[in-house]
Amino acid sequence: MRAMRAAGYAIDLAGDGELALGLLRGGGFDLVILDLGLPKIDGLQVLRQARANGCRTPMIILTARDGIEDRVKGLDLGADDYLAKPFSLVELEARVRALLRRGQGGMPLISCGSLTYDTVGRRASMGDTAIELSLREISVLEALLARLGKVVSKDQLIETLCGYGEEVSANAIEVYVHRLRKKLEPAGVTIRTLRGLGYLMDKM
Repeated sequence: MRAMRAAGYAIDLAGDGELALGLLRGGGFDLVILDLGLPKIDGLQVLRQARANGCRTPMIILTARDGIEDRVKGLDLGADDYLAKPFSLVELEARVRALLRRGQGGMPLISCGSLTYDTVGRRASMGDTAIELSLREISVLEALLARLGKVVSKDQLIETLCGYGEEVSANAIEVYVHRLRKKLEPAGVTIRTLRGLGYLMDKM
């Protein structure tokens, strides 16, 4: 999953099916990439139990099983997409973007002031001018745009940026927000700090 981290996504890794189910019970995920060949509880059982428990998180199945019966079974159990190994990382990333976009209501572009954000290409622009952002700043921007006009707590931003076993400090969040605020001000976008609550993005 290094490619996903390199693309700016925060990732939790589960080495077996029991841990995967435990993480899913905690909720808070935008997408699951599920390998069917998991130890303890295989991927199909994880999928079946997760859906039975009410989990509606989009899931992409990855498997070395390329038979049509396995594909149909996975999709019937509630998978949203299916990739057989070996697969292209470029294709996996494209399918991830498509499912995340569907989860956001299918909106490929989000606008605020003169800021336009391409959720597929993960690019921000002001008119025809690209706004250069780091991967961390992009992740903060996405979290704020997902709740445009509403408060996003510092803890929520930390969860967005943290992968399983990684750490992001509250001070680091303040730095990312400060940098992002300065870059977005020319686009007529403000990020307000609400002490004790978090951050709120809106038009100036």
